[in-house]
Amino acid sequence: MNQELTLSQNCPATVIPAGDKVRLSAGTKVFITQTLGGNVTVRTDQGLFQIAKENAGLIEGYVPAPEGAAASAAPTTFSEEAVWASLKTCFDPEIPVNIVDLGLVYDLAIEKTAAGGHSIEVKMTLTAPGCGMGPVIAEDARSKIAQLPTVESAKVHIVWDPQWVPTMISETGRKVLGIE
Repeated sequence: MNQELTLSQNCPATVIPAGDKVRLSAGTKVFITQTLGGNVTVRTDQGLFQIAKENAGLIEGYVPAPEGAAASAAPTTFSEEAVWASLKTCFDPEIPVNIVDLGLVYDLAIEKTAAGGHSIEVKMTLTAPGCGMGPVIAEDARSKIAQLPTVESAKVHIVWDPQWVPTMISETGRKVLGIE
């Protein structure tokens, strides 16, 4: 990817890996390093930042790659598979592997509600305890799950036990990272 573009307006962004919210100035030169999951990871002379999907239009000349038919087709019925598929659209902004294949999702609990909907709780971890992007990644996962049909509540908890280790990466993730 690594193409140089310019911000057309002041743009909200998140500092990677600190997780601090900042505003990048109009005219800032950005190099796109990753666009997985809809958000855009950019490198500037000030460091690495994540620009949320809804602000990606502020990157002059940036055109998001079209999503595949399977990825863009929203499920019309609720299923556990739909929850897992939603989680697979969430990425660490520094690593080109989704949070499921990275081995960050430890538990998924689905309960039927009295109203006939669903309450979802996810327990996930991060690759490093000091990563400030944790709340950003967890909120991305929560909001994507919350959009599924009949989901009345979605919560994502960050946990540290067990500690994540690289052996938790799935076979698919290992292939993407070239660590077979």
